[in-house]
Amino acid sequence: MLNTIKRLMIVSVLMLVGGAAHADAMQIYYCNQHEDASDEQVDDIASQWYKAARTMKGGENLQMWLRFPIAAQAGPTDFVMVLVAPTFEEWGEFTDAYEGSPAEEVDDNFEEIADCTRTTIWESHQVQ
Repeated sequence: MLNTIKRLMIVSVLMLVGGAAHADAMQIYYCNQHEDASDEQVDDIASQWYKAARTMKGGENLQMWLRFPIAAQAGPTDFVMVLVAPTFEEWGEFTDAYEGSPAEEVDDNFEEIADCTRTTIWESHQVQ
């Protein structure tokens, strides 16, 4: 999963340059769980990755969710992983520090559980 993320992060950084500084940076990964992988394994490896990501520069304030569809036309997606940084600046710092990071070290284990081959970047803000 996350070898793909390395490439996507480069694209993400380029996209982030034009984002507003006051908005959350949100990246959504669309994932397919391997047939022999349990939901608990997905939760466990995602937790390992998240803990590692929060030790990195720019990752200290990351928030992360796994979302599994209950009643939706999700297509070929088994679940989505949502990462949110409070600013595009922090997201850029995180992606700049990704190569060789503790989070990258968890990537191979994640790929044994699920494939996340598609991602999107969103600007997010709460409606008042």
